[in-house]
Amino acid sequence: MDDLLLPSVATILDQRDETPDTRTLQLRFRDGERQDRFAFRPGQFLELSVFGLGEAPFCLASSPTRRESLEVTVRRTGRVTDGLHALGPGNEIGLRGPCGNGFDLDAAAGHDLLFVAGGIGLPPLRGLIWNVLDDRDRFGRVTILYGARTPTDLVYKDELKIWAARDDVEFRVTVDRGEPGWTGTVGLVPVLFETVELRPARTLAYVCGPPIMIKFVIQDLLARGFAEERVISTLERTMQCGVGKCNHCCIGHLFVCRDGPVFTYRQIREMVE
Repeated sequence: MDDLLLPSVATILDQRDETPDTRTLQLRFRDGERQDRFAFRPGQFLELSVFGLGEAPFCLASSPTRRESLEVTVRRTGRVTDGLHALGPGNEIGLRGPCGNGFDLDAAAGHDLLFVAGGIGLPPLRGLIWNVLDDRDRFGRVTILYGARTPTDLVYKDELKIWAARDDVEFRVTVDRGEPGWTGTVGLVPVLFETVELRPARTLAYVCGPPIMIKFVIQDLLARGFAEERVISTLERTMQCGVGKCNHCCIGHLFVCRDGPVFTYRQIREMVE
């Protein structure tokens, strides 16, 4: 087995700007055998290091069904993320992982799936969405609700168009504030619940976004009849080492990086009580 404490070297193959401060990096291990044997679940994360600057955790934004490379989406928020944005194709970085538990797709088989994301909260769900769509026959209805502050802040704009055009996906998007040329919905993410039909008893809801958005979305889902164990989210903001050694992400008796970052709402509520 590969040692999670030792970074491997990965090369940046390509990059794509999503918003003025957010970029998606396409990565591949320098060691071809390491790339071939690398396996992960949607919802797991990587520890990326910029040599000389430091290391930080980033969710895997790509699907295990697309193994030719790995993708992470990086928003500029500090030293390491600034360093990643300063690099380009051909540059090398350190990579540890995969870390964490990830989403359980086997448990989701046969269920309707609801994805609710806000802003930069879409990357942790993107890999899961594509994994589901690449194996579409295993699942019931698929509904994707996505919101951002402005149209400029929407990530994966080309993929949003693909999801909207599919006849086996119900896709809705909203922004907090419109811009010139925007003809879509304006409002916070929960307004989108009024535009779709949900079947709480047979639906798993995956929620990711800013904490305040997650709070109100979960409240709305519970009010609509979703059981606590059918609402699934990720806790990523306090992680550091990725392997449960630094205690930085300890909540009660659990470590977000080791026991999560994917938890049901019931687990989250019990952790903080």
